[in-house]
Amino acid sequence: MLGLLKHPVVLSVEININLLVLAVAGLISRLWSLSYPQAVVFDEVYYGQFLSLYMKQIFFVDDSGPPFGHMLLAFGGYLGGFDGNFLWNRIGAEYSSNVPIWTLRLLPAVAGALCVPLAYQILVELRFSHLVAHGAALLIVFENSLITQSRLMLLESVLIFFILLGVLSYLKFYNLQSPFSARWWFWLCLSGVSCACAVGVKYMGLFTYILLLTMAGMHSWQLVGDRSLPNVSLLCHLLARGLALVVIPVATYLLFFYVHLTLLYRSGPHDQIMTSAFQASLEGGLARITQGQPLEVAYGSQITLRNVLGKPMPCWLHSHKNTYPIRYENGRGSSHQQQVTCYPFKDVNNWWIVKDPGTQQLVVSNPPRPVRHGNIVQLVHGITTRYLNTHDVAAPLSPHSQEVSCYIDYNISMPAQNLWRVEIVNRESDGDIWKTILSEVRLVHVNTSAVVKLSGASLPEWGYRQLEIIGEKISKGYHQSMLWNVEEHRYGKSQEQKEREVELHSPTRISIGQNLSFMAKFTELQWKILTLKTEDTEHKYSSSPLDWITLDTNIAYWFHSTSGAQIHLLGNVVTWMSANVATLAYVALFLWYLLRRRRNIQDIPEDAWRQWVSAGGLCVGGWAVNYLPFFLMEKTLFLYHYLPAVTFQILLIPIVLQHMSDHLCRSKLSKSMHSAFVVAWFSSVYLTYHTFRPLTYGEPPLSKAELQNLRWKDSWDILIRKH
Repeated sequence: MLGLLKHPVVLSVEININLLVLAVAGLISRLWSLSYPQAVVFDEVYYGQFLSLYMKQIFFVDDSGPPFGHMLLAFGGYLGGFDGNFLWNRIGAEYSSNVPIWTLRLLPAVAGALCVPLAYQILVELRFSHLVAHGAALLIVFENSLITQSRLMLLESVLIFFILLGVLSYLKFYNLQSPFSARWWFWLCLSGVSCACAVGVKYMGLFTYILLLTMAGMHSWQLVGDRSLPNVSLLCHLLARGLALVVIPVATYLLFFYVHLTLLYRSGPHDQIMTSAFQASLEGGLARITQGQPLEVAYGSQITLRNVLGKPMPCWLHSHKNTYPIRYENGRGSSHQQQVTCYPFKDVNNWWIVKDPGTQQLVVSNPPRPVRHGNIVQLVHGITTRYLNTHDVAAPLSPHSQEVSCYIDYNISMPAQNLWRVEIVNRESDGDIWKTILSEVRLVHVNTSAVVKLSGASLPEWGYRQLEIIGEKISKGYHQSMLWNVEEHRYGKSQEQKEREVELHSPTRISIGQNLSFMAKFTELQWKILTLKTEDTEHKYSSSPLDWITLDTNIAYWFHSTSGAQIHLLGNVVTWMSANVATLAYVALFLWYLLRRRRNIQDIPEDAWRQWVSAGGLCVGGWAVNYLPFFLMEKTLFLYHYLPAVTFQILLIPIVLQHMSDHLCRSKLSKSMHSAFVVAWFSSVYLTYHTFRPLTYGEPPLSKAELQNLRWKDSWDILIRKH
């Protein structure tokens, strides 16, 4: 032991100077004057609102994607000591002194900078020369659109970083010749985690994840065909890939939501789109209103019934003294009974009393008699004391369904039909008790078997634009529009109507001691994110996928009202056009080589062919899966949606140039001409980057003539200040 002390302890570290230099170049290009402009730029107004809610730990729902990206931006705010107090109400608003602009934009900028060495490493792992890898990295450095997107509080640069990290990790894993070693496991697991992070930032990351799963599937199929591999070893390989590329990403994705829901525990502006049970799990809001409520609904209970669907807006079963018109605009007649609607606001007219049809009692007995699945009840409107009723009269806006009303005795031979069977849809057994918030019930009419349902249509002025309630005669399955849950609940104590009205007007103070499990909350929140659709409106800078390839569109991100300085999302024109040419050239050469190989003519060596196929599968495949799906999407699209796809295209450019030099240029003269062309072409890439640099960084301000000279395409919207 003492002998070890006779020699110094030496730690040797290998430093890749190429990577270091490229990382520094990326950081300089992205971090330069990062705090400028000190104003809200484009979608910072969107992400900033969620950032402030994160800082205050207030729950929200963003239908654009999962929460991991928001958490990363919030981490930047936490590092800068941001308190969340800033009104993100308009683009161009000057940031106040309490907003740490530099730290808020730091993480996207660093992620964008690290894409440069990642691009270099990916081409090295694809077995291309360091010169080719340098070319790809420098194209990323001088890509104006990637610089613009990286320097702001936006998420595309973070998304691209995790996409490239996932690709690089998988390539490193695949190229390792030591299965099940520590490095082998590290790169394999990192690939899965990176894909989960990409999906957790934006659902666009799912496209590249599917590409990597496809590659892993093909490589696994090759292992299956390898007869030299023992069955036990093959099984271990398949299980390892399944664990790292499926199980770990799913667990990581769930972890994002767990942290998200743990941090955002306070009630907020988006509560009402969630179910009552979810709202009750948040601090404040409904949790405060429902604190101490009885859990079990009993005969005599006073309740409000909230529709589970929550579309077109959250609403509660409601009635008021007004009646349906004797005749509608189209000449159809109604029962002229008291209106029953779904009202999107909390109101005293939302209260109903659960009555036992066999007694006249409207208070809870001692001990309470709970209502169970299958029991028959009457629902008495608390304020007007009329009974919920339906009959064979057409609903006002849905003539194929029955009208739901509160019964008025006009003494015209129209008897009351006010018996309802309570069906608990999410019951565990047929003896389940109807529970506050937790139970989802259908109210089935005893006489006609019609189900109380929200149609979603808005009534005319006579119905105060409230939502129509109908009796659905044919009900297949349990659609959410016919499901209701008790939100507010108290045990009724007053038999006299005047005393009961005072009771109904008073707040509930009587706790749901049972919180939702994480998986229940995750499932609901995930479903809301996927199905919640904000109203799509045409945006001035929205564009179609066809505009992206030719760069026929741009986005004005920011404009200074006095100096005329501005920031635009614009790609490097030379790079984008070269990427299109490289893609076409690759596809043409691939098909030509494939056709010739079918005739047993090999134009390039077998190793070069395999390298050509794998590089194209990754780069062209990465471009295709990140671009083509947008043709199927019915949503407002912008140029920045194309950035992951064009990043893969950029990686392809030096690959095609290298291939042309190695296999198509046969003479020294042609090789020299090719080299001269590459130098001239790359110089034009840099000059284009430098020309549009003022629109990328927002400085220096340009004159009217200079701005007009930068309008290389008539479709570009370059802003020119009017004097």
